[in-house]
Amino acid sequence: MIEGGVGAQFWSVYVPAAIADPFAETMRQIDLVEEMIDRDQRLVSVKTAAEARAATDQGKIASLLGAEGGHSIDNSLDNLAALADRGVRYMTLTHSDTIDWADSATDDERHGGLTTFGKDVVQAMNELGVLVDLAHVSVDTMRDAIDASARPVIASHSNAYALAPHPRNIPDDVLAAIGDQGGVVMAVFFSGFVVRSTALQMIDMFDEWRRIEREIPDEKEAADARTRLEASMDFERGTVGDVVDHIEHIAEIAGIDAIGLGSDFDGVTLLPTGLEDVSCYPAITDELLSRGWSEPDIRKVLGENSRRVLEAAE
Repeated sequence: MIEGGVGAQFWSVYVPAAIADPFAETMRQIDLVEEMIDRDQRLVSVKTAAEARAATDQGKIASLLGAEGGHSIDNSLDNLAALADRGVRYMTLTHSDTIDWADSATDDERHGGLTTFGKDVVQAMNELGVLVDLAHVSVDTMRDAIDASARPVIASHSNAYALAPHPRNIPDDVLAAIGDQGGVVMAVFFSGFVVRSTALQMIDMFDEWRRIEREIPDEKEAADARTRLEASMDFERGTVGDVVDHIEHIAEIAGIDAIGLGSDFDGVTLLPTGLEDVSCYPAITDELLSRGWSEPDIRKVLGENSRRVLEAAE
């Protein structure tokens, strides 16, 4: 992280949607992140944009929390408030599964977007200072959440659908709406959401993963089957330039103030050449400089836009 120039990091307190007690397990994930931070003096736990800036100014890596998947609150606004109290500063409305109140991008749609309770969740997040995250959700859920939110929203790790047509990515009309509202789309590095051909292959692979989950109840056997399936496929990884193509497209559609970085390094298995790990962030800066971007605009991409949105949520 130091080699990569990381000044602030959202740690994802993610648990699977099918877990028995997702709220309790999410709280346990928060305990583990706090323990990790306590073990290394280079990390410091923060809850606000001002605290993050102060930590960075002191040469520390500001550590924030993001809950990935609305199943984490177990259909309870009180649980949402408890996560906010522990320092969670964004919540992805769904993960890979459609939940009781919101449709996912990679599961069957049941609600046509957000339910009435789902809109209540968004409004409660506004009141609690928790950013509404549109990564992983269906396009209808994206649109409903933007309409329901009084504050700017984010997509913590998503790209442009126009360049890589995977349902995890965002169509141009939604990119524009996020920009109009003052939100930020944080470009993800996963090759399956970066490269057009790989995105199309990933759609087929995700469908096969669903079939495996239905047909193989044993978790280890299912995981082994998914690993074999992925290993059997020949994917194009892409390059740093492909990621920057997404950054430029998002900036063109949503505005220069609407783009950030959301690598998803800890959540993916396939990364572009030159972006293999967290030390590689400077490659993004180099590529933007080579394309004639100004230093102020690059600084917006590297974190200033995301910090502004965090402040807006507060």
